[in-house]
Amino acid sequence: MNQVIDLLKNHRSIRKFKPELISTEKVHAIIEAATWASTSNFIQAYTVIRVENKKTRKKIADLAGPQPWVETSPLFLVFCADLNKAQEACHYENKGMVSGYTEQFIISTVDVALAAQNAMIAAESLGLGGVYIGGIRNDPQTVCNLLKIPEHVYPVFGMCLGYPDEKQEQKPRLPVHVVLNEEYYHKDNIDLEKYNQTCKDYYQNRSSSSREETWTHQISDMVTKPARPHMKAFLKKRGFEFK
Repeated sequence: MNQVIDLLKNHRSIRKFKPELISTEKVHAIIEAATWASTSNFIQAYTVIRVENKKTRKKIADLAGPQPWVETSPLFLVFCADLNKAQEACHYENKGMVSGYTEQFIISTVDVALAAQNAMIAAESLGLGGVYIGGIRNDPQTVCNLLKIPEHVYPVFGMCLGYPDEKQEQKPRLPVHVVLNEEYYHKDNIDLEKYNQTCKDYYQNRSSSSREETWTHQISDMVTKPARPHMKAFLKKRGFEFK
């Protein structure tokens, strides 16, 4: 349809990179593109931390999985939801920030996710590839300690970027008619058997790590287990108390 849509539809996770470094000019262009994402009430509730230290990267790679591409990618970024800047604005105006509200958590988390997606798209437009690293939430407090992240800020995910050194097939997405509901929420509008077969074909035929698995098996296996139960206490400690 057009180059932007073609770029978006060509996304795939890249975990193996060429050793070529990313120029400072491109890094700054990627982050600047991130800053132009939509932001709730102009709060811009995010911070991006570039991690270069090899020992720090190794520690984060290990706690995230391990995920060795965190250690080996030319560029590794940690995207943080950040209300600390809002608190600084309050201090500047001699006001006290009312913190701990669920809406503040939502705003900051959405803000950083929108900024990160802008960054990923910008990187891909420059010939780079990347992958999100949600695994940093396996041990977010250690990440905070390593990166000196203050109160009212929490690391949401990491991002590895570099010039791709692999050709990955795309995971088949849910059909548009399933995602786009007209007028109201439509239940049972997905043919699970058909989509399972599509995903099963993908997993069996992909060039790396082929396996036999369906979408329903993968998702049900994930959501029937506790999902990082430490996060609630961690977020409360950070100043996100869900009032």
